[in-house]
Amino acid sequence: MTLADKDFLRGRSAMALRDGETPAFCAHDRLVPLLDILNGVSIDADPASLAGRSVLVRTREQLAAALALVDLDGVASRMVLCPPDFDPTHLNHVIAEAAIDLVVSDDETLAVEGVPFARIGTPRPAKTPAAEYATEWVMFTSGTTGRPKMVAHTLAGLTGAIRPHADEQPVVWGTFYDIRRYGGLQILLRALIGGATMIFSRAGEAPASALSRLAQYGVSHLSGTPSHWRRALICPALVALSPRYVRLSGEIADQAVLDSLKAVFPDASVGHAYASTEAGVGFEVTDGREGFPASYLAASLNDVDMRVVDGALQLRSRRVATHYIGGGVVADTDGFVDTGDMVERRGDRFHFVGRRGGVINVGGLKVHPEEIEAVINRQPGVRLSRVAGRRNPITGAVVTADIVLEDATASPDAVKAQVLAACRRDLAPHKTPAVVRVVLALAMTDAGKLMRADAR
Repeated sequence: MTLADKDFLRGRSAMALRDGETPAFCAHDRLVPLLDILNGVSIDADPASLAGRSVLVRTREQLAAALALVDLDGVASRMVLCPPDFDPTHLNHVIAEAAIDLVVSDDETLAVEGVPFARIGTPRPAKTPAAEYATEWVMFTSGTTGRPKMVAHTLAGLTGAIRPHADEQPVVWGTFYDIRRYGGLQILLRALIGGATMIFSRAGEAPASALSRLAQYGVSHLSGTPSHWRRALICPALVALSPRYVRLSGEIADQAVLDSLKAVFPDASVGHAYASTEAGVGFEVTDGREGFPASYLAASLNDVDMRVVDGALQLRSRRVATHYIGGGVVADTDGFVDTGDMVERRGDRFHFVGRRGGVINVGGLKVHPEEIEAVINRQPGVRLSRVAGRRNPITGAVVTADIVLEDATASPDAVKAQVLAACRRDLAPHKTPAVVRVVLALAMTDAGKLMRADAR
């Protein structure tokens, strides 16, 4: 199936219409019926002229990017999805590496000199060409620093983990992710293939506004990073939502945030999923506990093989990216992708402890910031924390922690004392923060993750 072969998608959308629903893409200021999207084209160009092109999709708004992807799959040979935080100084490199010969956008100021341009507008009835190309879907890796790394997927790989919705009630997808990143793109494809409504987030939107819009459209399925969810949990507007399905991914989901979400949404399926831009969708954990069962490694789970090598999680499946644009190997000779995510077995369960590249070296001993954050985050009065290393002439580095209080009126000194007592009790001495500071907020990346020194 390609998105250009739209009969299946039209059938799913029409089924929802028969059930009294009108599936649509919903942005902050626009609502576009899904059938209008599937029955027309949104790119202001002769559809036949798009065939075989290598296209850079570079948009201001997520909705415009979604419309372009539906038009281009099966028609273009390659489409490169430009992330919202793209550094334009790397534009020439991207164009050369990906052999871009067309830019599509909702904003003509994003045109590129010397490269043909087509504008994305409102869907209009038009005959679309038959699917001819197995289009490459190209994304930027979320941890990119310096020149961006672009990784290519097939639509079959991107949709390999998507199953039809089992529930009979209407499905309305919402996500705090941006669809121009892997996590958000997964939600877009789930909505399309399921004939469901999707509500787009907007960069810089206040949490109260975003949550009110999700409630307005009756969101039933909602996803985001743990950092996204911690911000939402302190917003009173969250109580207006009653999703049936709540998922976390993109960062380590510690027990504190899982328990908090289950308390707010007792009737929802609350779980966390593992995926990466290179490895694709790995697995889902729905038992309400952090980490994942060791039994997941014993046999192939939903067509995904897993192993741990030198403490790092590795995955193999048909969902793995095919290659890097410009060269470079994604998987090893056995087909496994080294995710760089470090895990530790504790009894019958593996727990995520951090990134290989994020280790703090304290006197020759390795410290994973996320392990300490998990201890801090489960302390009463703490909503969010970030642990980092600070240079020290004796040990090389010491551990520091910034915390955001759950209640801004609480005593900072009392919460700090409680945090330090818990760390001394539950962690080795070299992992206990030397400094704990209370801050009003912690910076997040455009991918919805905590901003760290390694730009992960």
